[in-house]
Parts: sequence; C-alpha cells; structure tokens
Amino acid sequence: MIETWLTEILWGIARLFLNPLLYILFLFSWILGYRRVKRERRDFNIRIHSSFLGIADLVSPGIVVGLFLSVLIVGLGLVIPNGFIVLTAIVTFTLLLTLQTRWLSPANIIGLSILVALVVPNLSIQNEQFSTLMSEISTVPLQFFAVILSLLLVVEGFFILKKGANHTSPVMKKSKRGKPIGAHEARKLWMVPLLVLIPGEGLSSFVDWWPVLQTPHETYSLLVVPFAIGFQQQVQAALPKDTIQLTGRRVLVLSLLVTALTVGAYWLPFLAIIAAVIAIIGRELINVIQKMSDDDHVSYFASRNLGMVILGIIPDSPAEKMAILVGETITRVNGQQVRSEKEFYEALQINRAFCKLEVLDYNGEVRFVQRALYDGEHHELGLLFIQDNKEWTNEAV
Repeated sequence: MIETWLTEILWGIARLFLNPLLYILFLFSWILGYRRVKRERRDFNIRIHSSFLGIADLVSPGIVVGLFLSVLIVGLGLVIPNGFIVLTAIVTFTLLLTLQTRWLSPANIIGLSILVALVVPNLSIQNEQFSTLMSEISTVPLQFFAVILSLLLVVEGFFILKKGANHTSPVMKKSKRGKPIGAHEARKLWMVPLLVLIPGEGLSSFVDWWPVLQTPHETYSLLVVPFAIGFQQQVQAALPKDTIQLTGRRVLVLSLLVTALTVGAYWLPFLAIIAAVIAIIGRELINVIQKMSDDDHVSYFASRNLGMVILGIIPDSPAEKMAILVGETITRVNGQQVRSEKEFYEALQINRAFCKLEVLDYNGEVRFVQRALYDGEHHELGLLFIQDNKEWTNEAV
C-alpha cells in the first residue's frame, strides 16, 4: 500500500511538468518584472529591483502552503475531475491576458469556474475529447469546488497580509490638480501547487471511511495542479505596508464567510453557488473600497515644505545600510535644509567623504543618521524622491 501511494505521488508530481499553465505562469511573472523595470527606468532612470524578482515569490511561499493543503485535500478524499482542472486553467489563462494580476484572485478563478461548470456540461461541444472532459465536471458535487475556493481564498488573504507589502515599487503619477505625486504599487503572482485526487486507476479506498466526502468514484489517481493567486494594489494615501495589510485582513474576513457557506453547502448544495458569487463580488468590493479611500485622501508621498519625503530606496545602497525607511522625511543634509532634489544633491557635496542626515520618522520625531561615503557608491545615497521636473500621467504600465 505504501509503495502504491509513493508511486502515485511521484507520478502526480511528474504530471505537473506536463501542465502548460506551469510554464505560462513563469513567463507571466517575468513579463510583470520586465514591465515594472521599464516603468522604473522611465520614472527614475534606474532599475530598482531585478525583473526576475517575482520568480522567487512565484514559487517559494506556495510550496509549503500547498503541501499542507494537499494533505488536507487528499485526507478528505476531495476528488477534482480533469474537466474542472482544464476549466480553471482556461479561466486563469484568459485572465492572464489582461496583464492585471488583480483579476487572478481565487475568487475570480475558482468562482468563475464554478459558475461556468453549471452550464458547460450541458452545452453541445463538437470536440469529442473536450466534451468528455467537461462532462466529467457533473460527476462530483459543486461543494468540492467550493472547498478549493475557500482554501485558496484563505491562502490569498494570508499571502497579502504577510507578503503583499514586500518589494513594492515606487510610482510617479499626477494628482487631480496636476501636481506630481508618488505612490507605491504591489503586483504579486504566487503559485500554490496542490496534490489532488482525480478519477482514474491507481488508488482505491484503503479504509471504509475514505474518502470522507463520498463520490461515485472508487479508484483515483494523484495530480499536482498549479493554482495561481494574483494581487495588485496601488497605495498613495498611506504607507504601503499598512494599507496592504488592511486589504489582507479584509480578504481573510471574506474567506471566513465563503468557508461558512461552503460548510453549509454540505447540507444545502445551492450554497456552493452562493459562495462563488459572494467571493467574486466581495473580492471586487474590497478593491473598490480601497481605491476610493485612497483617492479621497491627500497623497502621503507629495512635496512638503518641511523637507523631502522618501519615495523609494535602492537595495544595497548607502541609504538602506543607514536604516532609512520609505515614507520618512529628510529635513537637513550636512546641516543644510533641503526642499528639493537639487538642494539635497548640493548639500551632499559639502562633504563627499561623510554625510549627516536629519530624518523625520513616522511619529514626527527627529533622528540623526550619519555614515562615511566611499568611491563607487550611489551619488545620492540611493534615495528616490518625487520628480518635479517631469510630466507624469496616470496611465498603467
């Protein structure tokens, strides 16, 4: 029995590399990075993070979470037919074509797949193989798909809360009055590989109570399926971390509501459909509320008479080594008050071997940071400020 399970697990992992969606997600992650670098060079004449930064985010956090969820899914005997896996892949690819990761929430991918699954098996499809795949969807209850939706929505909220604010990218745009302001943008793509049971030969029930969730199938195979989770948010009215973590908590609350409906669907199957609709509407409502709140407040990253707000910090630069933070304000450099990038640069030239900065932190308290400067280091310490000498638009890149 153990040998059979190990063989099936290995085959399930091997089948992952036959899934074209796996390679599409890697390509899309690189495209996101390439577009980000292109915008950063346009705004600041410098690349802040590598275009391959998103590749690590795509893989690393999802593997551990996917392993945990896979044990839960297989333990429950949750069967996902090949037809639904193909359907979610089609929905994912369609949403990827928009190049907007905000649409890649499990609420949209799985929620839309559940709604499409209601009608697809009844459609007349000329392609016999595809028609057979779609007809498989009706062999398992919709509640099974709602379980996947609930689990991945919890993961999305957790990822946004813990990972969403990592490596946000500064953006230049213009306010409603036409003034240049700054913002921070998070565009994330995570992949959660799930080991799921599919109808087929290989495994059979090894105890009377397994699978826990009853299906008409008696034999199963294992398959690792890559599920995409996307996140996109632009923040201008507050510090990126605070706003993004608030979004993560809201998504977790939504996931609890969807999970409650999914549990109820065990007795009232139509609640699985309601769970999908609530997930789609609720997730979009979270986006709308955040954007409206952000637009209604004064930009945090705007020019101030008091000093210069730090919009970004280049990795491994002197500023990062001095523990200066995004959102803090530089008021004096080498004893000189600064209100523009030109004044900042001129003040640095007073002493090319050493600099002393007066920094206003998030609480409005002044602290002093100082450091020796060495040849080859960034001539402006690696700090990015609002660019007042360029014309900006609010076009998305």
